[in-house]
Amino acid sequence: MENWNNTMKFESELITSAPLNPAAQCRAWLLAAVVTTFVMLWLFVWYKETVFSAVAIWMRSETFAHGFLIFPISAYLIWTRRRSVLALRPEPSYWPLLLLGVTGFVWLLAGLADVKVVQQYSLVLMIPLLVWTLLGSKIVWELAFPLLFLLFAVPFGEIFLPSLMVFTADFTVAALQLTGIPVYREGLFFTIPSGQWSVVEGCSGLRYLIASLTLGCLYAYLTYRTVWRRLLFVLLSIVVPIFANGLRAYMIVMIAHLSDMKLALGVDHYLYGWVFFGLVMLLLFWIGSFWREDDKEIGTLERSVPPRKFDKPVPLRGMVIAAVFAMAISALWPGYAAHLEDKPISTAGLDMPVPAPAGGWQAQSAPLSGWRPEYAHPDASIMQTYRKGDQTVSVYLGYYRTQRQGAELITSTNVMVHQKHPVWSKVGEGYRTIVLAGRQERVVQTKLRSPAQRLLVWNWNRIQEQDTVNPYLAKLLLAKTRLFGGRGEGAAIIIAAPYDEQPEEAVPVLQAFLNDMLSSMEASLKDVSHQ
Repeated sequence: MENWNNTMKFESELITSAPLNPAAQCRAWLLAAVVTTFVMLWLFVWYKETVFSAVAIWMRSETFAHGFLIFPISAYLIWTRRRSVLALRPEPSYWPLLLLGVTGFVWLLAGLADVKVVQQYSLVLMIPLLVWTLLGSKIVWELAFPLLFLLFAVPFGEIFLPSLMVFTADFTVAALQLTGIPVYREGLFFTIPSGQWSVVEGCSGLRYLIASLTLGCLYAYLTYRTVWRRLLFVLLSIVVPIFANGLRAYMIVMIAHLSDMKLALGVDHYLYGWVFFGLVMLLLFWIGSFWREDDKEIGTLERSVPPRKFDKPVPLRGMVIAAVFAMAISALWPGYAAHLEDKPISTAGLDMPVPAPAGGWQAQSAPLSGWRPEYAHPDASIMQTYRKGDQTVSVYLGYYRTQRQGAELITSTNVMVHQKHPVWSKVGEGYRTIVLAGRQERVVQTKLRSPAQRLLVWNWNRIQEQDTVNPYLAKLLLAKTRLFGGRGEGAAIIIAAPYDEQPEEAVPVLQAFLNDMLSSMEASLKDVSHQ
């Protein structure tokens, strides 16, 4: 009976208009923490596949292995602000539920388009939105940096690989030329008198950039109070590693060149890189220390907030209602995604017919070359060579009835040739405007070489009867189709022709082939779609 009376007394303290005493404040915060923790666990259970997809990347990629540290660091930063937070009154806010719904819808669209990184960002953004909903604006603002720091747990950045690789090649070649060393460059490959080099993904400096940006943001938060100092240091943490990586690549080439290709190769190639990066980061922190703000209240250092009573009681009932709404909204999108996945689409037994010869082109039994585009698990595909007079063109059609994990049309693993291919190398890539069925369309133009042959390749994608080389548009079209129960089919269209000296030699050949054979290729894709 005494316990019942105590419980009733506590509940009355929560809902009456009188301020809470310190003991009741502590119990109110304890209940708020329990509710928040429960809702977070609910979130992770419903979105467990997204969580597992991020953890899998942390485990297999050195570039994103830092993801294991982000949540513990964020928890520590929150702990250091505990006195400031406990001095604030939890007060649920309902309008962030709208943002929670939008974020969940984005997660759904990203899942339908199979864009894992957007799903992961959406999930991480739901965490501060739930804190905002359950505990209120003042508390989420107090914890803004620790909560937003969680975004660094998302394995993002590979989209910048091509640009970073090109910059590294540009920087290295320019530095070698300034040093007086003759260089012959073709794409990401270059040759100097002592040997041949190529800029591969490991040379892009992406892992240095991500590590620098993560540490730079943390350092700026802990060291500075004013916004401009923080932004300036974050900007430096982006710019410095990019140029430092170019300098690192140049130094490795020079060390190998001056040592007659005995040093800076193999394991020590990476060792020199990490040692150099460590020195660059130390230099960056040393420079940043000159405008630090030790004399002011900064970073995550605890504020000396005197204990005080809440001027109003904690609205526990409103918090529970907000939690129920938040749980319902967050569960809506995985539930609908599961509903769509319950409609399996058959992909077995599809057969891609060979495009019928037209316009004087004749199908050949012998392939144009040993090259074949590397597309993962299409539901049907064909590669055929055609000849007309002395002109030869190879065609690849890859059809995906429904795109899914491991069998996607739009993915970074679908390439004309992998970087470490034993025979073929990509020596150039860009966009070109061509005439496609009487209309102007852009295609991706790639130059390939092997010891015996050079190829000019044009490729584009077809999503729902629309041709595009824009991966973002393709993903949006795919998501739109699947959102309303469609199959989400798509196709890769690739043609290639050989050339001797200049790639432009193959351009009129490829254009003439499309003028004559495009209808036949489209008929093959339509036929397999109707199977």
